[in-house]
Parts: sequence; C-alpha cells; structure tokens
Amino acid sequence: MGYSGKDKAEEKGLMAMLEVHNVTKDFDGLRANDDISFTLEKDELVGLIGPNGAGKTTLFNCISGLHPLTSGRIIFAGEEITHLKAYEVARLGLARTFQVYVASGDLTVKENVMVGCFMRTRSRALAKERAGEILTDLKLTDLSNYLVSELPVSAQKRVTMATALGSDPKLLLLDEVAAGLNPSEIDEIMAIIKHVHDDLGVTVMLIEHVMELVMKVSDRVIVLDYGQKIAEGEPTTVARDPLVIKAYLGERYVTEHAEELE
Repeated sequence: MGYSGKDKAEEKGLMAMLEVHNVTKDFDGLRANDDISFTLEKDELVGLIGPNGAGKTTLFNCISGLHPLTSGRIIFAGEEITHLKAYEVARLGLARTFQVYVASGDLTVKENVMVGCFMRTRSRALAKERAGEILTDLKLTDLSNYLVSELPVSAQKRVTMATALGSDPKLLLLDEVAAGLNPSEIDEIMAIIKHVHDDLGVTVMLIEHVMELVMKVSDRVIVLDYGQKIAEGEPTTVARDPLVIKAYLGERYVTEHAEELE
C-alpha cells in the first residue's frame, strides 16, 4: 500500500526518536518555554505533566512545527526539524492530536481518518482502505458513517487518534486525550494508547492531567512548571519529588497513593 514506518535514521540504527535542545519560546515578552531539553528514545512512552499554564501544549506546538522557536534546536529521527513547517514535520512521521478536536463538519468518521491517510498517499482508494484498517484496529468500524460532531466525547477522542495514525507516524504526541472522560472511558483510552505503543510500535509522548493514566502507562515522566523542566524520571520517582508535589501533585495525592509509590 505504500505505507512504511522506516526512514533513513532507523535504517542506520539511530535510537533517539526526538531530541529537544534548550528550547525557548517567547510570546511578546512572555516566556512560555524556558531552556527545555530532553531526549525521547525510540519505542518509549513518556508523560508530560504540570499545572495549567506550565507550557506543555506550547512545547508540543514547537515540536510539531506550529510555533517557531525563539531559540534552541529540535532533532527528529536524526533530522533537524527546528525550522520546518508543521506539514513538513508531519510528512517525516511526527503526528499529534489537540486538546479540542475540530472535525470537518461535512465529513464522516471514515473520511476524517482518510484525511490523515492522505499524508502518505494521493490515492483515494488506498486512503480509504487504510482508514478502514485503522478504524477496525481502534474498534470504530460501527461509527464509520457517522459525522464526528454526532459522536460522544469518548468516541471523538478515539477518532482524533485514528486520524493521527492515518499518517503512519513514528512518533505520536497526544494532548489530553483523556480529558472529560469518565473512569470506564479512561480505561478504554488507556488500553488504546498501550495498543498503539505496544502492538503498533509507535513511540508516544502524552500530555495528561489524569494521573492514574500517566502513572500506569508511562516509562518516564517529564514535569514542567512556569515553562521550565523541574523534574524527569520514572513515574514513582517523579511523584515523590518535593518540587513536583509542591508545584502540581500536592501532598494529598502522595498520601492517597502511598502504597503505589513504594
């Protein structure tokens, strides 16, 4: 079908999927990201957490090419993408979702997923076939002919992930895909994230306030506060960090999850 998850960097055996070097982003004097650096290895699943306004979505926007950097460098799969446009970054295999999913009003679920597939093929037949495969994989086949605007929030969250997967990404950035969901829906989206990572082999980085999800799926967690990285490490280690407790989690979270953090 013309879909391939490999690129030159992978063929050379390079392990780093994403390198963020000293990224700074200013908006008219307001510093949203301040000298942030980290590396995301191939096949990792990394959580990005922090209070509202910490600069998490801004960082995703910088990585995905929506915002030009004030300073710093970004390397994706061995290739510098610092000055690339969003569509150029996407073509290299970096896909992302957004906090608010604005679907095309006149398109069905399947047609929305096909939009993602057109990143990899110009053939409508191939895009339709690939979209069908993704919808089956994410258990959305029964909703194929519905307009996304007609669906409940939980289904819309799955559709936005399906659309992103249509571009056959090597790295998927998920921005609060569990927001607004009830506990059973959170379990469902958690299973899908693990499936995308574990079974489909996609490297994942996610912004999330649902700590139960972050703690259960993440290999590593990065914490931002006031635009700066204040902690990075394994979930249980980060959750016990005094700076993280003060800035974001609070003592109540640590007390309620004491056994899990042992």
